[in-house]
Amino acid sequence: MIEADNALILAAGRSKRMGQLSDDKPKGLFVVGGEVLIERQIRQLLEAGVPAIYITTGYRSEQFAYLEKKWEQVHLIHNPEWEVRNNHSSIWVAREILGNSYVCSSDNYFTVNPFERCVSESYYSAIHADGATGEWCMEEDEEGYVYSVTIGGYDAWYMLGHTFWSKDFSRTFLKILEREYDLPQTKDKLWESIFAEHLDVLKMRIRRYDKSVISEFDTPEELRMFDQNNKEQKGIRAESNE
Repeated sequence: MIEADNALILAAGRSKRMGQLSDDKPKGLFVVGGEVLIERQIRQLLEAGVPAIYITTGYRSEQFAYLEKKWEQVHLIHNPEWEVRNNHSSIWVAREILGNSYVCSSDNYFTVNPFERCVSESYYSAIHADGATGEWCMEEDEEGYVYSVTIGGYDAWYMLGHTFWSKDFSRTFLKILEREYDLPQTKDKLWESIFAEHLDVLKMRIRRYDKSVISEFDTPEELRMFDQNNKEQKGIRAESNE
């Protein structure tokens, strides 16, 4: 078993698809179910015994400053390239701390705590799509490692939620990223795209969850459907329909 050294929460993006909701604050600071999204995730990581949590910030980064005061285990890392690169740049600015690490998104909501201090291998969490989906779908080989990642699929397990990187996975990924970072075609890539292009050396399993466990909010509609009692979201919805 591998002991988690830390967790990295990616929170640098602007979340343009959220429209008015993200004009004033990053998505990770939205209140969902009566709790700030990123605070809930921090709490769950700490409850699992993860000793240190790093957060990459970019858009309105100053709004995350209070988290370092609230928890001594939380540390912020600013991503100066958040506006001109995709999320691989947040991996790069945090390269010094990546080892046996959870890599998470600030906009995930877990109904139950999915984290644990000791993990067997690198994995990407997933839920199952019944029928057609446009999500990033994964398939495993005979040894149980991801051998195919496609955008779109049918009756498939797709990427959603947190990942765990072993020290070997982190080392290999960062070597690839260092080699490819300055290539023009890398600029707009998600780190998941880089992973999908190097499945022969980046070994990762699928960690399967029931669809009730993990939620992600990309649009105001998805957020309202999940949290129908949130008065702030209702007010913005009414305003946008005028």
